[in-house]
Amino acid sequence: MRRFQVLRNFPFRWSQRANAQDGETSLLIPKGETEEAPATGTTAYQGTETQPASQEPSRPSEGESQKEKTPGSTAAHLRSPDTLTDYILKIVLLTCNMLFTALGLALLGLGLWGLINKESFAQERVGQLGTDPMLVFLLLGLLLSLLCLTGCVGALRENYCLLRIFSALVLTMVAAQVLAAIVAYSLQERIVDVLRSGMLTAMARYQDDVDMRFITDEIQIGLQCCGADDYRDWEINVYYNCSAPGAQACGVPASCCVDPLENGTVWNSQCGSGALLLGEFTAQSVVFLGGCLGAMARWIEQHNALIGTVVVVLLVVQIFVLFVTTRLMDKIQWHRAVSRRAAQASRT
Repeated sequence: MRRFQVLRNFPFRWSQRANAQDGETSLLIPKGETEEAPATGTTAYQGTETQPASQEPSRPSEGESQKEKTPGSTAAHLRSPDTLTDYILKIVLLTCNMLFTALGLALLGLGLWGLINKESFAQERVGQLGTDPMLVFLLLGLLLSLLCLTGCVGALRENYCLLRIFSALVLTMVAAQVLAAIVAYSLQERIVDVLRSGMLTAMARYQDDVDMRFITDEIQIGLQCCGADDYRDWEINVYYNCSAPGAQACGVPASCCVDPLENGTVWNSQCGSGALLLGEFTAQSVVFLGGCLGAMARWIEQHNALIGTVVVVLLVVQIFVLFVTTRLMDKIQWHRAVSRRAAQASRT
């Protein structure tokens, strides 16, 4: 019997676990005084443990609890607000910038090709280079490429300074385009006069300026027109004037001819000779009688919807790029604020 009681009182692990579970789920029933638990003047209940007042667990102070809560709160604050929409907007911004960069590089290449092909730097004077249309393509392509590369690098590196410069330039471009559209709509008659003056200037310098000749020929061939208002405007050129000596007197350029090709293959540069001496009825079978200003007005009226759509799409794309850039700038500022808070929390 004594051996059985010794084995019964031996603290086996499974018996302790079972007693603990029974004590947690059992009712609070007073336990009797046993040899292991002598009477202490207080009533003990099953499932509870008595502890002296001197051994009460110490409560953490407010500072310690603040320190314990700080890592969790900091981790919660450090959660990035990036969502799938942010990444999609970032990819779209990079795609738009890369497309505009390709366009800028194409314009840059076109300008360089034009300058090298016609040897402008070797043949023209410095004063004439200032009005060279190829320089316009060159500078426009260079500026557009640098602008878009700035946006791409700023978006990839999340550089706040580059994105701020990029957004300011894009905003300036949008404002300039809107202002130009308003001015063009309100000053239509004035613009026609400016175009007429520019066309007459290009015609007067037709033989002396390679760029003016190229632009004038492309306009007359593309729009099937001759001169500014009509084909007789070519009398302003000293080589095509009827009082000028030479084979080109009283003539017009080959780009004014209805059929400038001989046998459909060879360019006939003398097809417009003597066209100014002919009457309109006879001349209409040789050259185009209508001027290029009227042809431009008709072309704009025919493609009015397309021009408006292209302008609106370009403006919307630029505004969208501006919106995405602003979103990225806000995110960069948010990360900086969180980093500052984390640094302050680690110091305290």
